Amino acid sequence: MRVWAHALIRMHLDDSWTFGFDNAKRRAGLCNYTNRRISLSRYLAARFSDDDNHQTLLHEVAHAVAGAAAGHGPEWKRIARDIGYVGGTTHHGETATELAPWVGTCPNGHTVYRHRRPTRASSCVTCARRFDPRFVFEWHRREITRADRLAAQAPRD
Repeated sequence: MRVWAHALIRMHLDDSWTFGFDNAKRRAGLCNYTNRRISLSRYLAARFSDDDNHQTLLHEVAHAVAGAAAGHGPEWKRIARDIGYVGGTTHHGETATELAPWVGTCPNGHTVYRHRRPTRASSCVTCARRFDPRFVFEWHRREITRADRLAAQAPRD
């Protein structure tokens, strides 16, 4: 994966751009314009296919080429298509739920995961499309050990 990233950066960007893995648990990739760095989540890269990771790299390189102001607008879409990206604007794949310290359960048994402490009441969208106090989540904190994190972060290189 690192080889693909460096090749894409060489092909479409200049030498000031770098690549690395980050600790994100919900987003697959990031284009950091300030640090001129493309990164992939080490946790999600470890569970995605090579093709999915390659598409994420193309998505982020397209952001770098298009510039910060382009967002996911028409210019970014054109550039993304031109360099071979075939996905959408966000990933809908798996997230690192096993690393989420907050687990919410609704009265009907549906489970959701949060990586940050919930600060207000929320209800189950499976049970009701809008907030409904009958389906409020009960939150429990679980311990995430260093071993859990290490097991989840083994990206394929």
